[in-house]
Amino acid sequence: MDDRINNAPCGYIAMTHEGFIQEVNHTFLMELGYPLIDVLHKHIESFMSTANKLIFHSYFYPFIHLNGHVDELFISLKDCSGNSIPYLLNGRRLERDGVEVFDCILMQMGRRVDYEHELRAAKHQMEEAYKEKETALAKLETLHAEIEKKQAELLEMNALLLEMSHTDKLTGLKNRRYFQEALDELIQGYPVDHQPFSLFILDIDHFKRVNDTYGHQIGDDVLERLGSILKSQARKEDIAARYGGEEFVLLLPQVDRDESTEMAENLRHIVACSIWETASITVSIGIATYTQDDTSTSLLKKADKALYLSKEMGRNRVTHAMDLS
Repeated sequence: MDDRINNAPCGYIAMTHEGFIQEVNHTFLMELGYPLIDVLHKHIESFMSTANKLIFHSYFYPFIHLNGHVDELFISLKDCSGNSIPYLLNGRRLERDGVEVFDCILMQMGRRVDYEHELRAAKHQMEEAYKEKETALAKLETLHAEIEKKQAELLEMNALLLEMSHTDKLTGLKNRRYFQEALDELIQGYPVDHQPFSLFILDIDHFKRVNDTYGHQIGDDVLERLGSILKSQARKEDIAARYGGEEFVLLLPQVDRDESTEMAENLRHIVACSIWETASITVSIGIATYTQDDTSTSLLKKADKALYLSKEMGRNRVTHAMDLS
């Protein structure tokens, strides 16, 4: 498992369609206090109370099988001491090597629950105050202001949680999960609008040498700077994301083969001509343009093969998958 996923600021589990846990990150284990052996290959429901099992059965399984995803399921899991820990769960159904799995992110909701408790308490106090005489008016106004403040904080927290679930912390770009969802949406819409689209996979040339020579902090600075370049060069409708490690992806709606190659060459030139703290930084780019026979997996494989050829041909190059033949 990638170190950033393993130590992400939220829990991550991957489980079979039957509910048995296949993978789990370090954050989730630390939050619940379990060693890995007590979680791996165990059924997710073994960490739930009876009430939460009913919620899971009545909401999670039906929705993820019907829609392919579950968003913002509020559920509690038992930690190693038997305490109930509230979580907000987002899940996606996908296939890995022909096997159906569920990827789930779990964000602890302790602070949100506290806010909701405070809201309920404030509303209860307001109801009591209405029963009092005119002398309670000032108190009512104060309570009303407190409720509005708590509601605003709750909305802000929800928005932050949603953004965190879609964003790579280091670069500020969208993360791999968000990119995959956007790619799937474009593919699903293609039979209706027939709009072409392309994608890049970019890899920093000799990035290991940068880390070995200058240290991982400078390596992180390079990743962050490249993320800024991608943001500045992306159009409003494009999606720039960190795919993992030193690999980045750029999803380009309404861009065909010729235009995608021109855009990739321009991006490659901008990176090569930029001023870096290290020696010069270059990128190799592989491009694939969608055809009606493609799936998200096949399209990414084409771009990855094109990227491999760019590196084989000396790096700091652009290759389109349609040129491989």
